[in-house]
Amino acid sequence: MKRFGVSRPTVTRALFDLKNNGVIERRAGSGTFISRGAPTAAGTRQLGLLVPGLGEIEIFEVICGELASLARVHDLVMHWGGPRDRSEARMTINEAESLCDRYIERGLHGVFFAPFEHTSDNQAANRRITEKLTHAGISVVLLDRDLANFPDRSEFDLVGIDNFAAGYRLAEHLIKLGARRLHFVSRPFSASTVEARQLGASIALCAHGIEVTGGFMRTGDCADVKFVRQLVAGKMCDAIICSNDHTAAQLLQSLTRLGVRVPQQIRIVGFDDVRFATLLSVPLTTMRQPCRDLALTAFNAMLERMKNPTLPARGLILQPSLEVRESCGAYLK
Repeated sequence: MKRFGVSRPTVTRALFDLKNNGVIERRAGSGTFISRGAPTAAGTRQLGLLVPGLGEIEIFEVICGELASLARVHDLVMHWGGPRDRSEARMTINEAESLCDRYIERGLHGVFFAPFEHTSDNQAANRRITEKLTHAGISVVLLDRDLANFPDRSEFDLVGIDNFAAGYRLAEHLIKLGARRLHFVSRPFSASTVEARQLGASIALCAHGIEVTGGFMRTGDCADVKFVRQLVAGKMCDAIICSNDHTAAQLLQSLTRLGVRVPQQIRIVGFDDVRFATLLSVPLTTMRQPCRDLALTAFNAMLERMKNPTLPARGLILQPSLEVRESCGAYLK
C-alpha cells in the first residue's frame, strides 16, 4: 500500500488476481509465496493432469505427452503433477488430493483424471477428488477407467478402449491356437477395466463351448514364485491371460525360475503393448492401446465439456489391436 500509494482493497484484489493466475500461492497459517508454477497470462485457460500412475505406467506417459502437445497448439496451459518423492513412481492418495487442492486454488478450467486402482480405499479417494473438482466448477474427463465398478457408470466423460471386446479377442485367439484350460491373472483391487477384460474372456470361453470354472480368474502377485507354482500346478492350465504387460513380464520371470517353457508348455498374453514387450526373453503377444488417438479424443472431449458443461456423460471408446508374437505359441511348428 505504501509503495504504490493504493488502498487495502486494491492490494487485496491484486493478490487475488495473482493467485488465480498461478503467480502466487496462499498457504493457511504460513503466508503468501511465489508459486513454483509458471505465471499464466490473464484469461488463459488452464488444464491439469491428475494421473497417479504417470511415472509407472507407460501408456500414460504417451497419452499425457500428447495432451500437453495439444494444449500448446491450442494456447492452453497444462499443469503436471507427480509424487513429491521422486524415488517413488506412483503418486499417493494424499499427494493426489493435495494436487487437486492446488488445481482448485489456481482456478483450473479442466482436469484429466486417471482414477486410482490397486488400493483398498481407491473408490472413496476417487470420489473425494472428483467431488472437489466438480464443486469448484472444474470440468473432469476420465482417462482409461471409470470411478464405478463395471457395469456401473459415473457422471463423468470417460475416454478409453473397449476392454470387453479386447478380453474376448485375447481369449478367442488362444482358443484358436488350441488352448482349452485358461486362467486370467490380475492384481488385487484392479480397476473396472480389468473386470471388463475378464468378463469378455469368460464370454469367449462360453461361446466356444468351454466351461468357465471357479479357477478361471486368479488374483495375486506374479513375481511371487509360490503363487505362480500354484497357478500352473498339475498341468491344469495351458494358457494365461494377464491383466497387463507388467504382470505378464513378472509371470515370464517366475515361470523361467520354475523351469516352465513359454510357449511350449504354457501360452502367455498381456495387455498394453509397452516398449519392453518385444524385448522380453519371449516376445509378448498383447493388445496395443491407441494412445495418441486416446489423447486426441480426450482433449476434444475436454474442450466440448468446458464449452457446454450440461452435456450428458459420454463414454468415448476406441478399439485396441492384437499384436501377435512368440509368447502365445502362434509360431510353434
